[in-house]
Amino acid sequence: MAEHHHLAFFIFFFFAQAAMAGWSGGGEWRVLRESIGISAMHMQLMRNDKVAMFDRTDFGASNLSLPGGRCRQDPLDTVLKKDCTAHSLFYDVSANAVAPLTVLTDTWCSSGAVLPDGTLLQSGGYNDGDRVVRSLAPCAFHGGATAACDWVEHPGYLAVRRWYATNQILPDGRVVIVGGRRQYSYEFFPREEEAQPAEFPFLRRPGMEKQRTTSTLSSTSSPTAPSSSSPTPEPSPSTTSLATCSAPSQPSPVASPQLPEHRLLRAPPPPPPRRRRRRPGGGGAHLRRRPAGNLRQASPHRPESFMADGDHAGGPRYGDMLLLPTGDVIIVNGAGKGTAGWELGRDPVTFPLLYRPDGPSGGRFSVLSRSGIPRMYHSAAMVDTLGRVLVGGSNPHIYYNFTGVEYPTELRLEAFYPPYLDAAYDGRRPTAVEVVPRGAVGYGEPLAVSFEVAEYESQGGVVVALLAPSFTTHSLAMNQRMVVLAVEKVESAGGEAYQATTAAPPSANIAPPGYYLLFVVHAGVPSKGVWINIH
Repeated sequence: MAEHHHLAFFIFFFFAQAAMAGWSGGGEWRVLRESIGISAMHMQLMRNDKVAMFDRTDFGASNLSLPGGRCRQDPLDTVLKKDCTAHSLFYDVSANAVAPLTVLTDTWCSSGAVLPDGTLLQSGGYNDGDRVVRSLAPCAFHGGATAACDWVEHPGYLAVRRWYATNQILPDGRVVIVGGRRQYSYEFFPREEEAQPAEFPFLRRPGMEKQRTTSTLSSTSSPTAPSSSSPTPEPSPSTTSLATCSAPSQPSPVASPQLPEHRLLRAPPPPPPRRRRRRPGGGGAHLRRRPAGNLRQASPHRPESFMADGDHAGGPRYGDMLLLPTGDVIIVNGAGKGTAGWELGRDPVTFPLLYRPDGPSGGRFSVLSRSGIPRMYHSAAMVDTLGRVLVGGSNPHIYYNFTGVEYPTELRLEAFYPPYLDAAYDGRRPTAVEVVPRGAVGYGEPLAVSFEVAEYESQGGVVVALLAPSFTTHSLAMNQRMVVLAVEKVESAGGEAYQATTAAPPSANIAPPGYYLLFVVHAGVPSKGVWINIH
């Protein structure tokens, strides 16, 4: 299969904001913690199933104290020069526990990417943090305290201030840091000695100040940025420069996670009817509505494929778009009216939208179950190892504000359980997933993926998919990527055991080096994710 067939861009933009009061659909919401102490503005899943979450530092005091009586002394902080509260934490997915971390400089509207060794690289921000590079290694914590693990900060590392920039991991393991407010350049991490940012005229074109999306095309080491009626930036074969390549005209604004072009995944049928206690926002069949918006799908290597792809049933402004293990796209958070900043959003969209690329035109969207918690500006979402969607944050105020406002600062952490996590599918759910070889896997190396299924369907299909967890903030999932591996055969290993024969991605252009979640999807039902290191 040609490399460029593995990935496609999904370009989505909204016109109509249809009212859907009273609708409910599949999936279930659960509040995991009534308070994590901070409003989760940024999220990143790490390879040890810990989630780094952090806010900005100059919102004032949070509701989570730093351990050991520590305080942050910062004469440049705009609110508190001495702050004894945390603005960052690790969330343990399996233990449902949090541990405070110490971030010293302002991370507001910053960018991030995970390095090949699993370390979170985080860059830029606001005020005293706008030229800072920070790193956070995966670590364990016990009893609510970190164990010799915290942020490491490098002030002045960036050549220019970068606020609202974008990070993208490259096939050679470096990270390109692009743009930022009034910054029309890019630079790399790690930087070369005395390196200067490279001017990128593309970013000066009208409308580009609204775009933060980057990605890599599979045929080269190429971050791309979809925009309105303008080319897509693509690095030249040189390792230090960016060029532009033509892309179809795209209405703005856009949001664009990468879809696997050859998905081979199909959604499971609705679960059999069963008696259950109904509650607001939960249960029920998927409801569909005649579409009222616009959608585009495209392959970056085939501009002629850019086409209308059916309409949708309205949806949020500044929502988060995430790839699920099944290859479907879920859209959560945001508002139905207004703009993202501060107090200007209204009509919170509390239902997720599910987009199935293989569905019939005009019917690819379904409306899922509602949450009872509005998630406005400064909320975030991400997919975890279990295939859930973790949702946190929401603070459309200049400071933490819990009373006397329409949408108070939100500290609760929720999980949305997509329909495929319904217990009715447990018989078809792959379990006990193991990958040989274990640990690091080379490009193109054969893989033996073993799993167990109680109700195996020979016609249901088995898919092995790699998912790169995203760095999510401000309605953008940086570095989000899914690669569907070609399954050569699936054989019975006796009883409920099976083994799929496949191979790692052929090159770093398809899957940049690093840690991925491997999911086995059987008859549209995914397993839990297993971490695999591609190099």
